[in-house]
Amino acid sequence: MNGIIKKIKSRKAVVSGVALVLFVALIFWTVNSPAVVGAAAGDRELPIYCVQREDKVVALSFDAAWGNEDTQQLIDILARYKINTTFFVVGAWVDKYPDSVKALHDAGNEVMSHSDDHAHFASLSADQIKENINTSNDKIEAVTGVRPTLFRCPYGEYNDTVISTVNGMGMIAIQWDVDSLDWKGLSADEISERVLKNVKSGSIILFHNAAENTPEALPKIIEGLIADGYTIVPVSQILLSGDYTIDNTGRQCALKGSKEQ
Repeated sequence: MNGIIKKIKSRKAVVSGVALVLFVALIFWTVNSPAVVGAAAGDRELPIYCVQREDKVVALSFDAAWGNEDTQQLIDILARYKINTTFFVVGAWVDKYPDSVKALHDAGNEVMSHSDDHAHFASLSADQIKENINTSNDKIEAVTGVRPTLFRCPYGEYNDTVISTVNGMGMIAIQWDVDSLDWKGLSADEISERVLKNVKSGSIILFHNAAENTPEALPKIIEGLIADGYTIVPVSQILLSGDYTIDNTGRQCALKGSKEQ
């Protein structure tokens, strides 16, 4: 009798162990299933990294926060190819170089906000974010006559508070999906190869003014994009109008009724 009881207890222990393993596996699958992960990621507030486009169009963008050695050279290169881009400028940079800001605008380029002082926005409150961006916008508008509608986070850093606050101001937060890494001192050929290898329709490409080899790399990049059938536009012109959604990769996607600019 004791032997039978021991066998029954042993079988119950095995069944309980198997049930526990299956239960843990079910929890793991549920938490990590694409549908659940996608839903969780979709709850995040994201900037726009790139745009879902059927045509071959890309946007070039430059961040201006520190030096000013090559701004006029960049303006001249862009003018030579009859294209315009978007410059995200810091308010303190506007204070130092108002003539360059005006020259960018007068040449047909967009001048948008990159904050007032290049602060780490993820550490700021919503009120501090608003004050910082509005200060930057005031400075840009005073020089160009146009108030910025786009914002790029300093260091590319953001959290839900940053993006929801920017959206609440009636602005759009813009990231990038192709980083030239020109600020790392890459050679002109390395910058060109990196950009042309990674670009796709709807890409937003990141450069910096005052990066050592960007002026040398820019003509080759522009010519390569044009030769591959791309149209180059400012960031505002690559964005979709009407209703849209942003997927969990940061791509702006069209909803019914949305249109390309």
